[in-house]
Amino acid sequence: MSARESLDDDGTGRLTLHGAPFMLIRPETLVALQRAMEVVLGPRAAACLAAGGRAGGAKATQTLEGVGGARVEALLKMGAEIGWGEFALERLTPAELVVTVRRSPFAETYGKSDGPVCHLTRGVLEALAAVALERPAAMIETACVAAGAALCRFEARADGAPRA
Repeated sequence: MSARESLDDDGTGRLTLHGAPFMLIRPETLVALQRAMEVVLGPRAAACLAAGGRAGGAKATQTLEGVGGARVEALLKMGAEIGWGEFALERLTPAELVVTVRRSPFAETYGKSDGPVCHLTRGVLEALAAVALERPAAMIETACVAAGAALCRFEARADGAPRA
């Protein structure tokens, strides 16, 4: 069943997706929050947003069925269905997870930037990588539409794994 088919409106102002509380929010709202955080916190804003993404991603991965690649594909499908962009699995090995995103609402709404801006997505994917690789793995956004790339690209390698 798709995310849209699983979205439940209880009629009292609460939406749930697969039983988990959700809310619809415009990307302009999140980007305005991100820009305000950047003014106050500078580069530390990215870490705060990624932490929020990790928290949400950890909750989301708990609801996924299957193991390894099946769980990765399920979360990427859900991400697309809830409007976070068109996710594609580029590579999954025992030590590496690489995901691309086309039409990232964060990058598209943010506009031109000198570096990556999809920190919430990075955090969600870092939580997914920890599950898929069965150990911590720092996620890095190596390409971002806001910085002029054709798509956003995220790479995680398990702690200690060499970078290609």
